[in-house]
Amino acid sequence: MIITKECDYALRIIRELADNQKKLVDSICNKEFIPRPYAYKILKKLEKAGIVKSYRGPSGGYMLSKDTGSFTLYDILIAIQDDAFLSECMKRGFQCIRDDPDQPCMVHQELCRIQKIMIAAFSEKSLAEIINTNESK
Repeated sequence: MIITKECDYALRIIRELADNQKKLVDSICNKEFIPRPYAYKILKKLEKAGIVKSYRGPSGGYMLSKDTGSFTLYDILIAIQDDAFLSECMKRGFQCIRDDPDQPCMVHQELCRIQKIMIAAFSEKSLAEIINTNESK
């Protein structure tokens, strides 16, 4: 599980929208140093995941669908990266030739253990807790 540039940009977008004010894409991009084409692509994924809402027209823009207390880093990660797994063998439906019911793959078992720890860590704090902690420093 690697935090991609796209995930980093998504977190910056969320940070910019954390004040629950409707923002234009240009404003978000300028403030958070995000290339405009990336911002539209990311905002579309965040909207599909129910994290942001878009408003069309002259007074349009984007804002969070809920406050940052409702989302975690993991929510953003899976909204942007469908395959937020340590290894391909972690994906549902993947058939590993080394994993047999009579003799399970111990590497797979260890990766599962680590994956659970990482998901728990990414889910531990809400974005509000993280943003407020960072702002107070």
